[in-house]
Amino acid sequence: MIKRLTVRLLILPIQFYRAAISPHFPPSCRFTPTCSQYAIEAIQRHGPLRGMWLTLRRLSRCHPWGGSGYDPVP
Repeated sequence: MIKRLTVRLLILPIQFYRAAISPHFPPSCRFTPTCSQYAIEAIQRHGPLRGMWLTLRRLSRCHPWGGSGYDPVP
């Protein structure tokens, strides 16, 4: 029960970002799925700790020299 609550609390700011902030900027994500979708999937699939770790690793690659393309959640 605590794990599900933590997952929901971690996903909530991502959903807020996607609904309120992201629409005001042009699409610029280098990866498919987008980094926000990747974060949601990683947290749901792997739980809060590993999901956040995977998300941070993905975000660290999100720069002009970090590559691009299809990068699914493991």
